[in-house]
Amino acid sequence: MRRAAYDLAWGVLGVAVLLGLWHLASASGLVSRVFLPTPLATYDALIDGLGRGDLKTATGDTVLRMIQGWLVASAVGVAMGAVLGIWASARIYAEPVLEFVRPLPASAVIPVAIALFGLSPGMVIGVIAFGSLWPTLLATVHGFSAVEPRLDEVARALGLSRIGYIVKIGLPNAMPDILTGMRLSLTVALILAIVAEMLAGQSGLGTAMLLAARSFRSAEIFAAIVLLGAIGLVSNLALQGVERRLLRWRA
Repeated sequence: MRRAAYDLAWGVLGVAVLLGLWHLASASGLVSRVFLPTPLATYDALIDGLGRGDLKTATGDTVLRMIQGWLVASAVGVAMGAVLGIWASARIYAEPVLEFVRPLPASAVIPVAIALFGLSPGMVIGVIAFGSLWPTLLATVHGFSAVEPRLDEVARALGLSRIGYIVKIGLPNAMPDILTGMRLSLTVALILAIVAEMLAGQSGLGTAMLLAARSFRSAEIFAAIVLLGAIGLVSNLALQGVERRLLRWRA
């Protein structure tokens, strides 16, 4: 308990120092307020945007796309990862294709996706799912392929089917890796949601930031950045809570 309070105190101190340096840089004229508003101006823009409903709507659109793309990526990643992790022969055949596709930047795929599917919400969700698939997929493959060999012998002795093996042995063993991969994927999904919104012109925080930048409304840009940080923080804490609950058996 004391350790948690100690860490929280240092965290609050770090935020206070950052805000202080930010205020000094802007208020002193070291950086023009056209490009770097004061923390107070950013707070006013945040409250005003939420009060008008513009930022609230944009935040909801971005979070919805992030979650939809992340859920698709998680489902596909866990399913494919389980197959590739259990069957070494399938992994051998699929590895060249995966290694070819995996390094492709998701942002580079966006123009191709636009050409194929148009400027639609489905296209954005597909790009988010493609880019955020890999952490979950690779973590799942590692988790299933690292099952203790003696557990394989136990499964054969019990006569477990492939599905039974996956559910009762493979999945519990791979769960820590899967949850870690899903947390990384969620961060990637948020980044891609912003990039895709900017390039595809879909409503959301990405488009709001782009429009504010074109009009030199720096306070609104930083207000959107604050919201993005809050989204990332809340989503990460939520997944940490789920992870602790699902992995209580390891304690």
